[in-house]
Amino acid sequence: MRLMVRIALTFGRRATRALLYPICFYYFLFARRAVRYSRTYLTRALGRPATWRDVYRHYFVFASVLLDRAFLFAGRPQVLEISAENSELVRRLAAENRGCLLLGAHLGSFDVTRKLGHERKRIEVNMMMYEDNARKLNAVIDSVGGRARMKVIPIGQIDSLIRAKERLDHGEWVGILGDRAVDSDRLVRVPFLGAEAAFPAGPFLMASALRVPVVLFACVYLGGNHYKEHFELFTEELRIDRARRDADLEKWVRRYAERLEHYCRLAPYNWFNFYDFWQITPPATAPVRRASSTVMSAPVGGKPLHP
Repeated sequence: MRLMVRIALTFGRRATRALLYPICFYYFLFARRAVRYSRTYLTRALGRPATWRDVYRHYFVFASVLLDRAFLFAGRPQVLEISAENSELVRRLAAENRGCLLLGAHLGSFDVTRKLGHERKRIEVNMMMYEDNARKLNAVIDSVGGRARMKVIPIGQIDSLIRAKERLDHGEWVGILGDRAVDSDRLVRVPFLGAEAAFPAGPFLMASALRVPVVLFACVYLGGNHYKEHFELFTEELRIDRARRDADLEKWVRRYAERLEHYCRLAPYNWFNFYDFWQITPPATAPVRRASSTVMSAPVGGKPLHP
């Protein structure tokens, strides 16, 4: 990443993009498992059998978004043209100085939203992510003299929720991605692009504990140097009632999956999934709640889903 950042800042965006063609072609030839999973996803999102051109485009969009991180890290977002849909929602919430939870996915560029939120609307966005990944990204930002290190709340620590609450109470925003589970996550299976898929319960349980507005966002890459931000109010307050915990949790995860499906169909090459999302085998430590059985059989006052 450091090498690509230095090449991009030395030779410019247009020249560096030329390198993406052989890089993507290499992965297309040799990352056979990822290619297979990309094709599976694209077939679902496109509503037709995905071709090798579709898979290559999927890789190229992913690589393009990663390349543009270099200019964002270095404080040069002006090389990108960015439009927004429903930005008045963000302006309203920012004017109210309310802490909000940004709920996204591995779709498009979170960095564009984070950077422009800080520069245009004076919103401090804290990303909930794994500390090692955040450390590596901030090291890259520092190496090129970047002025905006990523503000991070580490996931999986005993005080993660407390730290998120403190930032929200100060009017800052907290971002989290809701489409990727790890071994320790509780999972909820809901319909997604024509079949059941497992989503992590953690982001929704966290939102119910924080009691702040939840804004769904997606910043999709449109080609060239064009991006478009989408914002929508997911809910003013995400509630999960103790007596209906399983059913309420399934309702919110299902709604999130429906909106993610909408954006996957709107910009299919922007969801960066290169593994078997639908056939994932849940680990023994992560019970799965199936949508069909959860609503019918969830006991009143049942066992909490918190780890």
